[in-house]
Amino acid sequence: MKILRLKQVMAITGLARSTLYKYMVTEDFPDQVKLGPRAVGWLEVEVLAWLQSRIEKRA
Repeated sequence: MKILRLKQVMAITGLARSTLYKYMVTEDFPDQVKLGPRAVGWLEVEVLAWLQSRIEKRA
């Protein structure tokens, strides 16, 4: 299991920081994993699954 930091999530999804946080509020973008007092990450498998679902919705 791999945890991605914000810059990695932005690179994989192609989304900006503000857009990611907007999706976290309005859609079902994967929740953050708290890593420390000021650090969060996302599970890679959840981010990739979310991205795959977005690809499948376009068809």
